[in-house]
Amino acid sequence: MLEIVYQDDHLIAINKPHGLLVHRSSIANDAKEFALQMLRDQVDRRVSPVHRLDRKTGGLLLFAFEKDVEIAMQQQFQNGEVKKKYLAIVRGYAPDSEEIDYPLAKENGTIQEAFTAFVTLKRAELEVAFGKHPTSRYSLVEASPTTGRMHQLRKHFAHIFYPIIGDRKHGCNKQNRFFKEQWEMTTMLLHASELQFKHPVTQEDIHIQATVQDEFKRVMDLMSW
Repeated sequence: MLEIVYQDDHLIAINKPHGLLVHRSSIANDAKEFALQMLRDQVDRRVSPVHRLDRKTGGLLLFAFEKDVEIAMQQQFQNGEVKKKYLAIVRGYAPDSEEIDYPLAKENGTIQEAFTAFVTLKRAELEVAFGKHPTSRYSLVEASPTTGRMHQLRKHFAHIFYPIIGDRKHGCNKQNRFFKEQWEMTTMLLHASELQFKHPVTQEDIHIQATVQDEFKRVMDLMSW
């Protein structure tokens, strides 16, 4: 059963598990379960996702019950009217705060503006040697992207040399292998934690939150956060 964190007559939001695809995809033929079908079966209603989350990212995923609400919410996301927050665990001691203004290329080569602001919430130094370093350092960051490019947070944190732990495509392979060997942890530590938007039907201000899932919390416990 998917964890439903918000529901009204028009919208429904789940706390998507890490590793679950939103819907069927030709690039992930190994997947047998999809959030779209699971939620549809669970609530016995047609649902449509109004935005995207990477397969490996956990957290808030918003769906609409009706086509006009789906279109209205997609427009809000495209216009940058939805405030989004993510939690991530990254390698190293990240700055207290930073704004990353770094354009990203689409698969067809088109360059798009991309902007992410983040604050560092906590830092940890573990008495576990890594490479030539006698200890290992990590940070818990809260990121607020104002654009929605594919893999934006993953690429932006890699760009400033604080890669997200568990990100195999854009992260640090040595750190990922270290986490797997040391703690049997292969989850990408990126979680969509908050959404704020104006309800397209009622015009109410909606604020939805989703708590981190077990693997993310396990690493936070390891860090004594």
